[in-house]
Amino acid sequence: MDQPVLVEARKLSVEFTLRKPLLSRRPAPVVQAVRNMDLSIRRGETVALVGESGCGKSTLGRAMIRTAPIARGALRFDGEDITHLRGEALRSARSRFQMIFQDPYSSLNPKARIFDTLAEPLHVHGKTSRAEVRGKVSEILDAVGLSPDFAARYPHEFSGGQRQRVAIARAVILQPDFIVADEPLSALDVSMQLQILKLFDELRDRFSLTYLFISHDLARVFSFADRVAVMYLGQLVEIGRAADITANARHPYTKALLAAAPSPDPEVEATREVPVLKGDIPSPAFPPPGCRFHTRCPIAMEVCARVDPAMTDFGGGHMAACHAVHPGGPSPSRPDPTEVKKDPTA
Repeated sequence: MDQPVLVEARKLSVEFTLRKPLLSRRPAPVVQAVRNMDLSIRRGETVALVGESGCGKSTLGRAMIRTAPIARGALRFDGEDITHLRGEALRSARSRFQMIFQDPYSSLNPKARIFDTLAEPLHVHGKTSRAEVRGKVSEILDAVGLSPDFAARYPHEFSGGQRQRVAIARAVILQPDFIVADEPLSALDVSMQLQILKLFDELRDRFSLTYLFISHDLARVFSFADRVAVMYLGQLVEIGRAADITANARHPYTKALLAAAPSPDPEVEATREVPVLKGDIPSPAFPPPGCRFHTRCPIAMEVCARVDPAMTDFGGGHMAACHAVHPGGPSPSRPDPTEVKKDPTA
């Protein structure tokens, strides 16, 4: 039986206005960091969000825990619309969703003991009993594989892997429902990455966690995630079960990412040719018309430069937005949330 949806974004967009050029009469350019995003995550599920650097993955993750401004669209958490929550209501809700950052050293206060770092969220959300706080800190350190005695130490006394365990402990100590993990493996060596992935699995089972796991390393996430969502230039281009994406990727961008992933066989890796996408990623402030990937796509058609393809359902929750793979010809267009509709009576 499927679990209920815990987090749901509907037509969600995040925009940032750049500084207006000096003496320019043109309006300040707007970066569409996330555009018209539909994404739902079920309770207990791990969804991996993958794509190249600068495609908007981290911005989407922050928007889904309400730390990035939502320009348009809606965000629901456990059935409640939290798009416009403010003040005390938002602070209270944040105890149920947390974030783990890419660099564990810069995300920890170097002047604070580990005990104080872990105790802070407990104090903020109303747990003030000294005995209760000490018990919680010791429990969570043990859960992430660290000795409770480490609570008296400072971040510089730990290795990179140990600091990441502390960062994970800080996110989990409130026992939230939803965690956004933003590239939590990128600063670690390969052996430590495997240990941290195993820890994520153990914590998910122990505390009934739900993850949005942001990464650019497809080789790692396919063995860990239930579903994979592929993002390009602020938009979702493909989503499906990890096994389905691996075996039968539909979108040419997904295929390129898969082909670029290193092979575990050293002989194969030494001889294989890695395809390189042509061109550079367009600026999100000035995205191309139509399909945003068409300027780099090896199978682009004339329609791709004019019409932004809508998602096509290939069954089993596997969906992709591409004219070339749409059954029966070009796919319909998806709506542009930035378009100003004219009044026909005007």
